[in-house]
Amino acid sequence: MKYSNIKFYDISNGSGVRTSLFVSGCTHKCKGCFNKKTWNFNYGKEFTQQTIDEILESIAPKYISGLTLLGGEPMEPSNQRSLLPLLKQFREQFPKKNVWCYTGYTYEADFLDPDGRARCEVTDELLSYIDILVDGEFKQELYDISLKFRGSRNQRILQIQKEGCPELFPV
Repeated sequence: MKYSNIKFYDISNGSGVRTSLFVSGCTHKCKGCFNKKTWNFNYGKEFTQQTIDEILESIAPKYISGLTLLGGEPMEPSNQRSLLPLLKQFREQFPKKNVWCYTGYTYEADFLDPDGRARCEVTDELLSYIDILVDGEFKQELYDISLKFRGSRNQRILQIQKEGCPELFPV
């Protein structure tokens, strides 16, 4: 996997101060996407254990709330496989911090359905490490600047690591 950018001390992509990883590769190609260069799976730098170490080191301070994954599309099956080691190590080192993930896929149709477009052999495990999932493709015609942590009205903020069913995250 490749990634286009890592933003340290990010306050735009989830609650609190975070480290945000922008992965490369996306098949949605949403009209109005703010990060078109990351559609290309070969754009950017190689994602390595050294990259993981740098990310984890940046999250260590107490004032950092957690990690955000976005892109590109972190939930493309090939990206899921590459992100799994990062999330495993994150959860081991920071059990009280959280993970946000932005995806153009939808939780029920693409991850829970056994025939979902984004399902692969690591999907369930990867989802078990994600606390907040912002799902749904960006829709230019539903763009709303007043929305917190999302760009269009169809996108949902789901708290998936909670007893019972996922629910909308209060914003």
